[in-house]
Amino acid sequence: MIGPVALVETRCHRRYSVKNQQNDNNVVVENNQRKKLVILGTGWGSYSVLKHIDKNKYDVVVVSPRNHFLFTPLLCSTTVGTLEFRSIIEPVRSVHFRNIRDFHHSSAVKLDPKSKTLTCQSAVHPDSLYELRYDKLIIGVGAVSNTFGIPGVKEHSFFLKELTDARNIRNRIISNFELAVQPGSNEKIQDQLLHIVIVGGGPTGVEFGAELYDFLCEDVSRLYGGLQHKVKVTLIEANKILGSFDKRLREYAEKKIEKRKQFEIVQAVVCRVTADSVHLKDGTIIPCGLVVWSTGLSPRTFVQQLPFKKDKYGHILTNRKLQISDATENNIFAIGDCADIEGMPLPATAQVAEKQGKWLAKHLNEETQDDFTFSNLGMLAYLGGYSGLTDLKPRYFKFTGFHAWFMWRSAYLTRLGNWKLRLQVPVDWLKTFLFGRDISR
Repeated sequence: MIGPVALVETRCHRRYSVKNQQNDNNVVVENNQRKKLVILGTGWGSYSVLKHIDKNKYDVVVVSPRNHFLFTPLLCSTTVGTLEFRSIIEPVRSVHFRNIRDFHHSSAVKLDPKSKTLTCQSAVHPDSLYELRYDKLIIGVGAVSNTFGIPGVKEHSFFLKELTDARNIRNRIISNFELAVQPGSNEKIQDQLLHIVIVGGGPTGVEFGAELYDFLCEDVSRLYGGLQHKVKVTLIEANKILGSFDKRLREYAEKKIEKRKQFEIVQAVVCRVTADSVHLKDGTIIPCGLVVWSTGLSPRTFVQQLPFKKDKYGHILTNRKLQISDATENNIFAIGDCADIEGMPLPATAQVAEKQGKWLAKHLNEETQDDFTFSNLGMLAYLGGYSGLTDLKPRYFKFTGFHAWFMWRSAYLTRLGNWKLRLQVPVDWLKTFLFGRDISR
């Protein structure tokens, strides 16, 4: 790999503003006074650091296989065409790097803390491996959906973590409706194709079901007349749906969903998934045309092989300053879903990751030396049919119904990253309201 490594090093890391030297190990060494801060990932935590870090103090380099920031709270809305995909993403390069080569469209595959070196793999050219040195490192690579080792989940289920996942779900939904109306499609085939199973009753699973409900009520009857009554949605949860919400709000959500004729909540455990069915532990087999899996998080392969102390769930453990507890130097930090604070476990939410990123940027900017603290602002969820939940603090901000839906939309609209998205999203909502959802594949 000496030739390709040297080639990638030369093309990807040479700067025009300072003189660089390349040592015998094909590792780029930069000669300037600023420390080199490498950020892994472009999720809520990493992107928050990138936006708030003082670039006069650091040479900031971002390494991520995703070249955009994704506004995940509205991801479910793209699965049925309520919002367009590009309305909820912000290109990472819009943050304006000092040098155009400071964003690496790559994945970190290996870390050597002693030599302060990362081995990276290009996302554009996967055969290319190269090394990247750092002075300070922030690990914010997030997590992947947890399959719990259940057979068939990886092969036959759809996850809902990335924009590509939403696109794949949207295509499958539309394909199943088109197959259901093609010649030779009998009632049994239609029942199987139009049965959607959601595994996991957290906010993602419930909000995806809410978007499906709106799609069925507002568009299926108009576009696929006669099929709207054949569609069925089953939400499978081993415990209670929306378990992190207030009990009163959770009960409201359960009643709201169960009142819908074509929706069902099943308290059960999945033991197997096939191409056209879901098998439950009690022996029940549910024929279906789509399985969306949303049952918690699992560490990425990169995090699994890191030589640091972790908790029982595989999170990297940090101290109250978000530094990795057992790193030999205090130059490696971990934030977001891939990490947890020792003695202060926090939920794996966008709110936590964003606040960690903002605090860490202030800490690195030498604007604070206090420990990181977290105050939960609350949670929001959409239930469909212009109804939602707001579990905010203090207690009198716990709303249900239309008022909660209005607050849900208002809150997320104001949290979008830039004014371009804040204009695009309302336009998409208006187009959907006036003309219906786009069902193009």
